[in-house]
Amino acid sequence: MAIGEAGGDIGAVDLVESTRDRIVRDITINARDSNHGQQIVAQLKKTSGVRVVNISDRTFLMHLGGKIEVQSKVPIRTRDDLSMAYTPGVARVCLAIREDRQRAFSLTMKHNTVAVVTDGTAVLGLGDIGPEAALPVMEGKAMLFKQFGGVDAMPICLATKDVDKIVETVKYLAPGFGGVNLEDIAAPRCFEVEERLRKDLDIPVFHDDQHGTAVVVLAALLNALRIVKKSLRSLRVVVTGVGAAGTATIKILQSSGVRDIIGVDEHGTIHRGRATGMDFMKRWVASTTNPRQVKGGLAEATQKADVFIGLSVPGILSVRDVKRMARDPIVFAMANPVPEIQPEDAGKHVRVMATGRSDYPNQINNVLCFPGFFRGLLDSRARTVNDEMKVAAARALAGCVARSELSEEYIIPSVFNKTVAPAVAEGVARAAWDTGAARRRRRFDVGVVQ
Repeated sequence: MAIGEAGGDIGAVDLVESTRDRIVRDITINARDSNHGQQIVAQLKKTSGVRVVNISDRTFLMHLGGKIEVQSKVPIRTRDDLSMAYTPGVARVCLAIREDRQRAFSLTMKHNTVAVVTDGTAVLGLGDIGPEAALPVMEGKAMLFKQFGGVDAMPICLATKDVDKIVETVKYLAPGFGGVNLEDIAAPRCFEVEERLRKDLDIPVFHDDQHGTAVVVLAALLNALRIVKKSLRSLRVVVTGVGAAGTATIKILQSSGVRDIIGVDEHGTIHRGRATGMDFMKRWVASTTNPRQVKGGLAEATQKADVFIGLSVPGILSVRDVKRMARDPIVFAMANPVPEIQPEDAGKHVRVMATGRSDYPNQINNVLCFPGFFRGLLDSRARTVNDEMKVAAARALAGCVARSELSEEYIIPSVFNKTVAPAVAEGVARAAWDTGAARRRRRFDVGVVQ
């Protein structure tokens, strides 16, 4: 009764110990948040005849000792096993790789291993929390790589914000990896880090906060357009939040044929000649977008717009702004955890609504992209990442929603849809082969994979 009166939801009650004098039970309670959990405990402590022995948080228990580990793929049971896995047999393998460095892909973990690199300066919803505090997120990322793409990922958290040092460190580490996933590095620093690493490394470098988001946004948009029966070339698109994800989204939309895009930040629309709040990437955005040179704020930008893509902050899009949009508006409000406009408020005024949250329909989530994307990069042994791969990934992802399934509330597949990662991987690998970025030949060009 005390738990119920405090608003707690009992999930399970397990008997731990029973004697004449006392009964010890383990009670699992669902709470709204940490504060609510503390309120429930406080209520229990006030209850006559009850003593709270111990309190644990299931989320913290999941993280206890870390969420990932390294395991051997082959057993070492005998001296013979040891002599092949380590000295002296391993020397022959080392010398073979010295003669041809490409053999590292087939004779070591390199062929299936990705470095997940962060400086902890732009962790989703938390900001600059430092490399140690970012490690649980990177571990989670590694879990998703393995679970959905079969990719082995290693978290690497760097104690520096210096671009030169980040680039130098990743270059030193690169020989042991088949690809690099940059994660949670703040803009505009992330642009320079990625650009320099792409020039200097012969393995693909992919900043997921930019390109993973952009790929999933494009996939969702392609299916939304099938519902409203509009074409990419005819669209007017507004993108709020012109940071890493916003800039990458603008680029992929342009690569797909969208011509009328307006970027909006805290200073208003981005246009040629604007001087306030500009960095080198926003100057690029100003030079390649806003062909009608719309000036002002979000209200002016959304006038007759077909699509709103929010990658910014909570609550900035009003119902009045939505009403200004064109017929059958599409709204992707992806600020987390609180979107730019609540779906309940947008309601009847939008035709298709998507957010970054899992408790509403149409969740735009990067996990739909990066496991399959890197699976395709590794399978083709790609040297780099190009626009053709990103567009191919988006089209493959959109194709995972069958015509019979497509609706206003289902434009993007579930993160647990098992067809997603293989479809994205196939699209990326084919694009790598078609654009000459692959080192591994197509399966159908040779009898066996080389």
